[in-house]
Amino acid sequence: MAASIPPAALPCVSIHIDKPPHEKYSPDATSAATTSTLFHPPAGASAMTGIVIVDDARDWPLAIPGVDVVTAWHYLTLDPFTRLRGVKVYNLCRSFSYQSTGYYVSLLAHARGHKPLPDIATVQDLKLAESPSVLNDELDELIEKSLARLGSNEYVLNIYFGQSATKRHERLARALFNFFPAPLLQAQFEWRGDSWKVNSLSAVALGEVPASHHEFMYEAARDYFGRRRAPTKRRDSARYDLAILVNDDEKEPPSNAKALKAFEKAAEDLGFSVDFLDKSDYGHVAEYDALFIRETTAVNHHTYRFARRADREGLVVVDDPESILRCANKVYLAQLMERHRIPQPKTMLIHRGNVSHIARELGFPCVLKQPDSQFSKGVIKVATESELKRECRELLERSDLIVAQSFEPTEYDWRVGVLDGLPLYACRYYMATDHWQVVKRDAAGKKSEGIHETFAIEDVPPQVIKVAVDAARAIGSGLYGVDLKQFGKVVKVIEVNDNPNIDVGVEDLFLKATLYQKIMAYFVKRLEAQTRQRP
Repeated sequence: MAASIPPAALPCVSIHIDKPPHEKYSPDATSAATTSTLFHPPAGASAMTGIVIVDDARDWPLAIPGVDVVTAWHYLTLDPFTRLRGVKVYNLCRSFSYQSTGYYVSLLAHARGHKPLPDIATVQDLKLAESPSVLNDELDELIEKSLARLGSNEYVLNIYFGQSATKRHERLARALFNFFPAPLLQAQFEWRGDSWKVNSLSAVALGEVPASHHEFMYEAARDYFGRRRAPTKRRDSARYDLAILVNDDEKEPPSNAKALKAFEKAAEDLGFSVDFLDKSDYGHVAEYDALFIRETTAVNHHTYRFARRADREGLVVVDDPESILRCANKVYLAQLMERHRIPQPKTMLIHRGNVSHIARELGFPCVLKQPDSQFSKGVIKVATESELKRECRELLERSDLIVAQSFEPTEYDWRVGVLDGLPLYACRYYMATDHWQVVKRDAAGKKSEGIHETFAIEDVPPQVIKVAVDAARAIGSGLYGVDLKQFGKVVKVIEVNDNPNIDVGVEDLFLKATLYQKIMAYFVKRLEAQTRQRP
């Protein structure tokens, strides 16, 4: 059974909705009255943090401050909902099948600039046959631990707003929700030979939630709606929502606590509402306008998944996923610098077939780099043939290609911060005492560093700035830290880092608060450009 939405109700969009005959979508007097008492756009919009979309207002009896309940039919057809901006939409429709009402709620929420959960990409991802295999690859150990000692060959786990009613499955429930953020999920597991595997993962219809689970589901919803994003925290004057991804347990984060506070203040001064997220908040990413990653990034890591999801949702992202991919691999960087004719130390791409050529081409000592090395880690200086062979053998066990470069010692390295293709800050990092790198680590992992100096951009040798900017622009238009060596008028790129260190007392010594303001202004510039591009 299908019906068309009346053109008068939604004049700019023509939609055809398929729906089961037992579901009542057309608004009657009862449902209209119920909705009108729960939602009062636009006067209540300033206090509202989100709207729950249901097929019938009676489907969701829970009252949560700042969260209003709206029927799907009203959301799709009434003009006030097309005029709302930035509202969070929690889609609890009974079906997400293609071109169903639930499907269109998530689809049109995105078109209206709203922030749906689940978003349309998650709806589609849940339908893909490969979804369980992705989960099995990523979560194998957690699945085995959570489902150990079960007496059955099958198990069904219901997940409500990222939580499980069974305590032992809490971590697994959160992990599954992080991969596929949907309010109500069901995972079916099967014992296959000697291990548990995800057989299927799907969104659960509200009407399919067992009555015995209702109270837990409501409690999970209260917790989800209340965490971090309480209405009292949001400022009425905020133009945009900014998420800053951090890791409180990281030993060497890219920004210290004082710098994070400086970023927060600069963002708020420019009209942002700011939330600090950690890796458990993956499901909330789509609720924001911008994401700033201040946790050390890596490709096979949740930071990359955050960046990719945020980028897919249209957020302004620093670091964007392409920058993470490009900067994370020294093999890629070496080839990119060569292609753009950006000077670098004499460089070879090493594989098992040409290890014997290194000594002849580069001499000793020389430097070996594992492709995903960062900030002095995974960079090895070798001085003899035997040492070279041993280190190459170990590195080539982890990667089919590695990088070898001539050793060109200097008293210090330049680090130039580049944002949007323009120089932002410049520092000299001096080598650690009795060491050839800026950072020295002893056998126990204890770290020591050389001193640093921070300069005004105009006081840095022009060739240093030019090479740094050229190298950063070859990567993209985001925020990068370009490491360089200077030999008189000769300047060579050592590496380009996404996610560069910005700490109070180091990189900000010259610009002070202006450094943080410039970075936040970049987000505003990008967001305003997006707004101008919208019809």
